[in-house]
Amino acid sequence: MPKHNRRYKDSVFVDLFGEDKNAKSNFLSLYNALHGTNFDTSTELEQLSLEQVMYMAFRNDVAYLIDGKIIALTEHQSTINANMPLRFLQYAARLYECIQNPRDRYLKHLKKIPTPEFYVFYNGEEDYPEKSTLRLSDAFMTLPEKPALELVVSVTNINYNKGSKILHTCKLLKEYTLFVEAIRRHTKLDSENGFKNVIKECIQNDILREYLQRKSREVMNMLIAEYDYDIDIAVQRKEEREIALQEGIAQGEVKGFSEGAYQKAVETAKLMRAHNYPIAEICTMTGLSEAEVKQL
Repeated sequence: MPKHNRRYKDSVFVDLFGEDKNAKSNFLSLYNALHGTNFDTSTELEQLSLEQVMYMAFRNDVAYLIDGKIIALTEHQSTINANMPLRFLQYAARLYECIQNPRDRYLKHLKKIPTPEFYVFYNGEEDYPEKSTLRLSDAFMTLPEKPALELVVSVTNINYNKGSKILHTCKLLKEYTLFVEAIRRHTKLDSENGFKNVIKECIQNDILREYLQRKSREVMNMLIAEYDYDIDIAVQRKEEREIALQEGIAQGEVKGFSEGAYQKAVETAKLMRAHNYPIAEICTMTGLSEAEVKQL
């Protein structure tokens, strides 16, 4: 299966809070909302990033060193992964390697390190509570009374209909949430022009207006790249369905999932055709036949 060459900036979330010219002030507004602080752009702030291929699972990550803390943020638009604490553990270890002198680990006196905090912002379409906590210890085969190693991830559902408090204290995150909702609405109505219509509507409604006016072309490219990620998820679901069939799961249980996955593949194929992807690549990514794709 061909792999997409995703860059670090393939996400609007990452660009807003990590890469854009206003990313520093954007991140500080989110940090202040999380911690009840009032830091401004004079605050000392250092961005941390890992761009190696093995960490592309964190393509939607933003990490900063601020106020003696490492703040790691990740956006999730698909199902929350229960293995996020383990992934964050591996990620954090690499971040510490980047910011520490290798010799420090051999010092006799205690070398202080930044305190890590891990946040996931969920804006997928599945039902999920407003707040939840994921713990590394939940994955342990045997759980001792006091785990020798723990990592805690705070998950916040930022879908607007969930009424999360942080949407009232961080204006930019609220606008981003409304932007994502507009994407879902418009791409379902018009797969060919949906992204363009989203940008137009949001500018008119003062949702990320300055950002979208300044970077509309780049945002279009990032949205397409993000949709490629959804294609990967659709393919994985197709493979899971085939495995389930091979293992002899009752046909009645498989039918509903199969129909849903097929409809997702059709929607994905339509969008890919609208953006002039080769038919062969569409077939590979969605599992549809050439005839099915040509009929769309």
